[in-house]
Amino acid sequence: MWMLILESLAIGGLLGLTGAGGGILAVPALMASQGWTVAQAAPVGLLAVTLSALVGTFEGLFKRIVRYRAALWIALISIPSARYGVHLAGIISPVWLTLAFSLVMLLVAYRIFFNKVHDHENTLCKVNQTTGRLIWNMKTALSLGIIGMVAGLLTGLLGVGGGFVIVPAVRKVTDLDMRSIVATSLMIIFLIGGVSISALLQIG
Repeated sequence: MWMLILESLAIGGLLGLTGAGGGILAVPALMASQGWTVAQAAPVGLLAVTLSALVGTFEGLFKRIVRYRAALWIALISIPSARYGVHLAGIISPVWLTLAFSLVMLLVAYRIFFNKVHDHENTLCKVNQTTGRLIWNMKTALSLGIIGMVAGLLTGLLGVGGGFVIVPAVRKVTDLDMRSIVATSLMIIFLIGGVSISALLQIG
């Protein structure tokens, strides 16, 4: 019981600071401490990450640093892929799910240690410097939509919040400041997590 509480505190703290990493820690932590498989740990980890993201979302909205249109758009596009990910998680062997999760963790580690300097001049989605909001056009909608599809699939399949994809991806395609990226990521994680949890409940 105490181990679960400590894990929850660590995951919530990391999620609030970075907007990412909660699920990528929650699932292996639950597997190690409880002896669960990926399929067993994923729903519990997803619930913890989603609730933590909700708290961060309210704080970001209060501070007016959440780009809520981007968050809603990414979350909307993620719904079909998140539900499909939940479906796949129910039919794929636990061995293959564990392998997929391991590959995702290796990718995250690679991005941390070999992260390139971000070039704001060549971003696909520009920000209005007067309002601080994204300038919406077809390129912006398409770029953010692709992020939503990938994040939704990983959330439904592996029970991770998708923040480890959302934060670097949004940082790469936009010139939003990091505070807005983190706050917006938390809202996206909450919305996608809610969709995935509802799909899990329907499956039972």
